[in-house]
Amino acid sequence: MNYLLVLGREPKLSLVELEALFGSKNVKAFFAKQGSKDSNLAIVKTDKLDFSRLGGSIKAGQILTEPVQDYLSKLPEGKITLGVSDYSPRANKKATWALALKYKNLLKRHGRNVRLIPNNDGAALTSAASHHNQLGEKLNHIEILKYQNDIAISIGTQNITAYAKRDRERPARDAFVGMLPPKLAQILINIATGEFEKQNQTKPIVLDPFCGTGVVLQEAMLMGYSAYGTDLSEKMIKYSGRNLEWLTDRTSGLQKPDAPKFYLEEGDATKHSWQSAKVGCIASEIYLGHPLSAPPGSLKLKEFQQSTKELLLSFLKNISSQIESSATLCLATPAWLRPNGSYEGVNILDEIENLGYNKLQYKHATTQDLIYYREGQIVARQLLILRKQ
Repeated sequence: MNYLLVLGREPKLSLVELEALFGSKNVKAFFAKQGSKDSNLAIVKTDKLDFSRLGGSIKAGQILTEPVQDYLSKLPEGKITLGVSDYSPRANKKATWALALKYKNLLKRHGRNVRLIPNNDGAALTSAASHHNQLGEKLNHIEILKYQNDIAISIGTQNITAYAKRDRERPARDAFVGMLPPKLAQILINIATGEFEKQNQTKPIVLDPFCGTGVVLQEAMLMGYSAYGTDLSEKMIKYSGRNLEWLTDRTSGLQKPDAPKFYLEEGDATKHSWQSAKVGCIASEIYLGHPLSAPPGSLKLKEFQQSTKELLLSFLKNISSQIESSATLCLATPAWLRPNGSYEGVNILDEIENLGYNKLQYKHATTQDLIYYREGQIVARQLLILRKQ
């Protein structure tokens, strides 16, 4: 089956996530806007797509293999809520609304009652409008996603309500250590576990050796992975424990006897010995440093880069003998804003091969593309993706 995906704010990251899960040959990128530098649509070929686990995609729909008129004529009885989003390069609001009216009239000729969702912001509905109207998420709540000649029926929109709930309602939070967004945690996990998913292997344990308040661990458990977290700070281990117990208490699927489990222990990632059987993958955000109110000067930048490099190399050396061969590591590392608006991170490529790692390459992105940031953010997150030799 083929699926049409609308990519998120960092489309290159979104594409790497999809490549990791489905393989580069099964992912094709497209440009919805003329003159755009970044592809913001993708078509993915796969037998099944669990959209809820994708942190980098905003919408997804299964591409129809029959005329849309035939699909609409076979919808179950009951009132229909309908939205239309056209992502073709020349799409416009007026033409999309005319298409929506055409589909509405077709359904009315079949005796159906239809409520149209207006395209107030352009040729495509915003993700908020799609989500709040439950398009693709509830029976007879339909969103038609169009790109050129491809027509897809939505299977859902990124659940911003659920993200906000589990991000803001967790009982233990610490703004000083930073707030890893749950959707970025999902991306880290998907990249780290992609080989297992592609080969349909037994789910591995996801290790986060810098677990902080447990965001990666919580997202791993929601995806069905047992999670193993360590941190240098006793306080962070207590925070992670409180947050994961809170998540388990509020998630029925995590209360079953065969549900994923979590393991926590205090430990310095540069020296620690992890006690479980060898883990298959690592997804983590390392220490990003103290919060900054302005881009660091050249000397300060070199100081930050050197301390981060020492931490990374010490950790990679320590864990090398403790993880399985071919294990994937996806680490969010700091990158600092420069006066020209670019970001500069840490380069350890010359050292990693001697430590027994290879840097993974992707079809749709370079190392410099793998940065997650908000406009004007001083310290961004740059992904370092490695595989144990």
